[in-house]
Amino acid sequence: MGLFTRWRRAGRNTTPPEAAPEKGRDRERATMAHLGDFVATRVGVEAYVEPQTNVTQTTVMFIATDGEWTRRRVPDAKTAYEIARTLGVPVYDVQRTGYPQRMRDWNTRQRLERQRRRGQA
Repeated sequence: MGLFTRWRRAGRNTTPPEAAPEKGRDRERATMAHLGDFVATRVGVEAYVEPQTNVTQTTVMFIATDGEWTRRRVPDAKTAYEIARTLGVPVYDVQRTGYPQRMRDWNTRQRLERQRRRGQA
């Protein structure tokens, strides 16, 4: 019997408790702590609000000057703007501005670095 089968038989149609995401206020605190740490440890961070789609809910992406980025889910665009303003970073609507080139460059550098590491291992 597979692990997922046991969950279904036990009446659990969701992820197991140890893998379940944090709930409510704990999730808010974790998101604010992560984004606050990102802003405090990087230079020139900007926020980009990504709209809800059929697949994902609204997210906010923080992008540093070197292109490093992080993304977190938020309840709605208004909350994303409030988070960015609270942390003191400029905020943009990604549908109007698009993603900055530095983010794409950073992704490319990271991909090449992973390929180099795999090739050496």
